[in-house]
Amino acid sequence: MSSEINLSTVVETTAGAVRGVVEGAVAVYRGIPYAQAVRFGKPEPVEPWAGVRDAIEFGPAAPQLASRLERVMGSFEVAQAEDCLSLNVWAPPGDGHPVLVFLHGGGFSSGAGSLGWYDGGELAALGDVVVVTINYRLGALGFLRLPGVSDGNLGLRDQIAALAWVRDNVAAFGGDPARVTASGQSAGAISLVAMLSGKQADGLFQQAILQSPPLGMLPATPEAAERVGAKLLRELGIEAEQLGEVPVAALLAAQSAVAKGGEGQVVPPFQLVADGELVAPDLVRAVGERDLRMLMGTTRDEVAAFFSDDWDAVAQVSEQIFGGPTRELSESLNAGGGAAWLFEFEWQPAGSPFRACHCLELPFVLGSAAAWQDAPMLQGERPQSLVDEMRGSWIAFVREGDPGWERGRTRRFGDRAGD
Repeated sequence: MSSEINLSTVVETTAGAVRGVVEGAVAVYRGIPYAQAVRFGKPEPVEPWAGVRDAIEFGPAAPQLASRLERVMGSFEVAQAEDCLSLNVWAPPGDGHPVLVFLHGGGFSSGAGSLGWYDGGELAALGDVVVVTINYRLGALGFLRLPGVSDGNLGLRDQIAALAWVRDNVAAFGGDPARVTASGQSAGAISLVAMLSGKQADGLFQQAILQSPPLGMLPATPEAAERVGAKLLRELGIEAEQLGEVPVAALLAAQSAVAKGGEGQVVPPFQLVADGELVAPDLVRAVGERDLRMLMGTTRDEVAAFFSDDWDAVAQVSEQIFGGPTRELSESLNAGGGAAWLFEFEWQPAGSPFRACHCLELPFVLGSAAAWQDAPMLQGERPQSLVDEMRGSWIAFVREGDPGWERGRTRRFGDRAGD
């Protein structure tokens, strides 16, 4: 097959050569290191290597416990390690392809770009685009703010480092660094908005896709973040200078205890911090002034992924955290120098207790039928016609900067009344 499509699987990166593997119509490169993680430190440059490095196995995920979205997405088991900063590339043959970089969600505490849910092979082949997914640090290891230990936002710095790697290396994989669309879902989406609220990601991508950005979830103030850090120390029974020696398992257990102390809250304890450098305190206002093209939207019943026993509350909280702020950002961009297209994902499996919940649109963009077959939120359904429709719109935006409908009008995907 490789000779038929003439795909070379050895590529030279700034740190050394990597060898991928041909799968179908694309070459896949897994587990390429883009930076090194040092506990509570900023991402550091990768040590160059001699010879050709095999890039055929995914790198480890960031240390984490079970996801609170397991009830809708299902469970997963992957290798974990603190030095987790790697990315994955799906590349069709040829050069000059537009690029899609995807940042996974998971409440800043779970997930990995290496999960089968986010496999970019089908999208890369269908759209003739290069797809990149990344791992970044999570939880306390990625978002702790504590004087003398960390200023916070390390996971965000990881994401910026990954985007810088894409700028410097994607041409070798057939991608065009001047045609990069950064996309993200949930925590990944609000991470992109946070980047755009500052300056350090300027020039790293030209347009963005925001899937279910929780824009009503404001970044923590430095003072609030430091109080969470103090709670972590109390759970561990140590002083700040001892954090570097705490075993990962103990750190995760203490992190979980801190999270349970705020039970009932949608906002995770370890998250973005409005530090005045990377992250602005008012993300919607800061980004609404940008000259940028964005595709953004939500699912109809977002927070049903977290609780679904009170549908009036689901509607109210979904509007406060997801729907209202997303429309506000769209209106600000369209009224200013930018351009925004809105969507709402309305499809749901017949009789699903989760309805059109948070994450439900993901199986219609990334991954394969096999990767999503056990997700409780799908109830065994995944209409191929809706997969084709969603992917077609995403590819049109990545390739042309326009998903195919009029700005100012909300595109509703999967309204069962119209099926």
